[in-house]
Amino acid sequence: MATRDEFNATARLLKQRLEGLAVWGVRELPVPRPAASGSSPRDPELWRGMNRQVDSPAQALARLEQEVIACRRCPLYRTRTHHVLGEGHPRAKLMFVGEAPGREEDLQGRPFVGAAGRLLTKMIEAIGLTRQDVYICNILKDRPPNNRPPEPSEVEACLPFLERQLAIIQPAVICALGATPAKALLGAHVAITKVRGQVREYRGILLVPTFHPAYLLRNPPAKRFAWRDLKTVKALLSETSSP
Repeated sequence: MATRDEFNATARLLKQRLEGLAVWGVRELPVPRPAASGSSPRDPELWRGMNRQVDSPAQALARLEQEVIACRRCPLYRTRTHHVLGEGHPRAKLMFVGEAPGREEDLQGRPFVGAAGRLLTKMIEAIGLTRQDVYICNILKDRPPNNRPPEPSEVEACLPFLERQLAIIQPAVICALGATPAKALLGAHVAITKVRGQVREYRGILLVPTFHPAYLLRNPPAKRFAWRDLKTVKALLSETSSP
């Protein structure tokens, strides 16, 4: 018999999957036909055939990337060099969410590869992980001109893509880097200086906001606060991975 923790974990994953489908307008799920006479629902061949129809997380992310490439929901696609969906482990337990691609990210098509990205890499390594262990992305998938802050309409246009990433990857913890992702995920009223380090939730996923690495480069004394936040993230990961 399943324990309460196992039941709650299964319910949380199911909720995430359904919410991800709802973002894209899916309101009904197909009901499988009854098994033909003489065949069992647990027939290994039948299950193998069903599983072949389901994308792996990597395949689902690749399909999502094609949708990002074709997206015309806001004008940013006109000025981008490359889109930047995200990168990392397709089943990462920890997802970092930043604001938007910068100049280097736009040129390379990868998230957090400039000076702020190098600092983020050190932050990840400080809690015993590598970039390959986590998933890194931004709220916006295209660079705003001159690295200006994202406009609310741009955040609204891109947020469904992040919803899809969450539904595919199913992280245990989100670390929101800076004011823009904190506001996008927790509400426009929040201030990063007030909520950083606090454990919140977004659609059933644990969320810890902290300062953006670019801010830390401009304000080195704030690194000690970010380190406290990262230790909170590390503790949450340990708790969620405990049997």
